[in-house]
Amino acid sequence: MRRALGIAAGVVTHLLFAATVWKLFPFLEGIAGQASDPAPMSASAGALWIDFLLASQFAIVHSALLLPAVRSHLERLVPSAFYGLFFCTTTCFSLMLLFWQWRSNSVVIWRANGAAATVVEIAFAASWICLFYSLWLSGLGYQTGWTPWRYWLIGRSPPRRQFRPRSAYLIMRHPVYLSFLGLIWFVPTATLDRGLLILVWTIYVFVGSYLKDRRLQYYLGPTYREYQARVPGYPGMLVGPLARVPWGEGTAAN
Repeated sequence: MRRALGIAAGVVTHLLFAATVWKLFPFLEGIAGQASDPAPMSASAGALWIDFLLASQFAIVHSALLLPAVRSHLERLVPSAFYGLFFCTTTCFSLMLLFWQWRSNSVVIWRANGAAATVVEIAFAASWICLFYSLWLSGLGYQTGWTPWRYWLIGRSPPRRQFRPRSAYLIMRHPVYLSFLGLIWFVPTATLDRGLLILVWTIYVFVGSYLKDRRLQYYLGPTYREYQARVPGYPGMLVGPLARVPWGEGTAAN
């Protein structure tokens, strides 16, 4: 029975992940309100506060579950082989809640027309390609929980995850986050609610990048601090924790 439940958990999680990505595309493409509702909820005086809370809860949940202290505590309840599935499922439910309850707003912040709109739409599509490519480079199977679950399924311990920067990771430390920024910024028409989403999730991306650096310092120690000294968090980032970090400053893990 336990094995059957474990198999079901892996299958259901990845079906949920596929459904969430399917819903995320039209939501981020710029359709107002709920991603699939032809008659979305109209904005009221307090609707932007609801949108703010919806956008924030995803950012907080997604970041908190990756903190080493939180993971260590939760793995007392969730077996290590299933923590990736738990993380993926929780993230998907968080996004589904956002899609379901998001309130639209008719106030337009910007609108691109003609050739400009075409360029923005191409950039949006390119951001999706870059996102999945970056996730593939960093191990998509670990992001969704597939890899540790597959090794559990065949009764083997997963190999130690190697840190071998390549391709985009030789240029920047956070190509996944940069691709995600493209998904939220590249929209031909942005209404007030979309502007709020852009603001909250842009802050989340940069805070999340900093927390990821801290997390990898914790797990990898000098190996990652040497990488930070060579590669900036983002191209053109010259100062701050997301620039190249000299060895003497990369001691957060201590």
